[in-house]
Amino acid sequence: MSATVAEEAWTLAFGTLSLEDGMAMREGTAWRLMPGNDPERFAGLLSVADLDAFLRTDAARTPRVSMADGARQGSAALPIDDYIEEGGDRVDLPQLFARHDEGASLVVSQFHEVHPPLARFCRGLEKAFLHGVQANIYLTPPAAQGFRVHFDTHDVLVMQVSGRKAWRVWDHIPYPAPTRHTPWANNASVEGEPHALLMAPGDALYLPRGVMHEAMVQQGGEPSLHITIGLMEPGLGEMLRNLLADLEAEEPALRAAMPTWRLAEPDGAAVLQGRLAAALAALARPDIADRLTMAALDRVARDRMALPGRSLHTPPPGPDDRLRLSETMHHTLVPFETGGAALRWYGGVEKLTAQELEWLMGLEDGATAAELGEDALAFCRRLAQQGVLERV
Repeated sequence: MSATVAEEAWTLAFGTLSLEDGMAMREGTAWRLMPGNDPERFAGLLSVADLDAFLRTDAARTPRVSMADGARQGSAALPIDDYIEEGGDRVDLPQLFARHDEGASLVVSQFHEVHPPLARFCRGLEKAFLHGVQANIYLTPPAAQGFRVHFDTHDVLVMQVSGRKAWRVWDHIPYPAPTRHTPWANNASVEGEPHALLMAPGDALYLPRGVMHEAMVQQGGEPSLHITIGLMEPGLGEMLRNLLADLEAEEPALRAAMPTWRLAEPDGAAVLQGRLAAALAALARPDIADRLTMAALDRVARDRMALPGRSLHTPPPGPDDRLRLSETMHHTLVPFETGGAALRWYGGVEKLTAQELEWLMGLEDGATAAELGEDALAFCRRLAQQGVLERV
């Protein structure tokens, strides 16, 4: 039986690391170098030729395309006027080539949105982690550096495609668990001796958020091309902020006034503490964890590009076509206490009867409408039209 999209992506990203060990690694703060032993390991995902082809399209615009040079004074980021057409946002290709020849790294952000091999790879990891995954590309000339020492605000997996790149990684984490609300501000310093690494084609490096690192291209080497996979798990604080607007309408404790007129009194802090305790108790309701869970799963379906299991002219399935839930379409199934369930995906919500839920369970491993039973064909065609089902 062929591997699923998630299994393909996992093996490519993490090699022989088991799913259990990979999840444990994600829950820790230790970085990890994973030698590839195959210089062609990531060749199917990206090449310099792919970047050249992209730069010759109208999609090559800022902010997707940027450049960086660690040799510059101040910020490593090049002013966009150095490589973008005057008065616009489209790449000035001769100028971009000139800056790259002078030592500036080419950075292409969110390349999975325009490059199908990376789109499929990121979708596979999203199916494994149940959160968003992105792919940024870095092409650095020989003897050059893109960004200087910094930490990232999300976990990353660096995958060396071609060329060799020297890295320095520090164990000490100066600012634990940073998020996009606490970005790098050039105000953290390294402590201790760094680990010197040399990444060759096929190697992968896992860096948890907050780990200080920098990368250099080897002197006299060929250009370095690597993919930085961003593992964009949502933070608890961010999810709570999004939920608070709804909770405020439901919970009087969250609508209580700040007793500013009492704050200058001796017992003012105690009064505020009491109201704060009531508000925190509202956040500890048994249903809050369920609502946060659903919001997080809806988020990955809502925010990521839809990759339906059909094309422009895919014909509707027949009774003997073997179908399964689309591997590339994010969806969530929420059972009802009274029977049936809600199938939630990028396109909306489908309320399923108990019979339809039973059919859907049969479609997880693949089935034909004829095998499912009478009236199942119309149900299958409805979901296939939405791209939720695909032919096996």
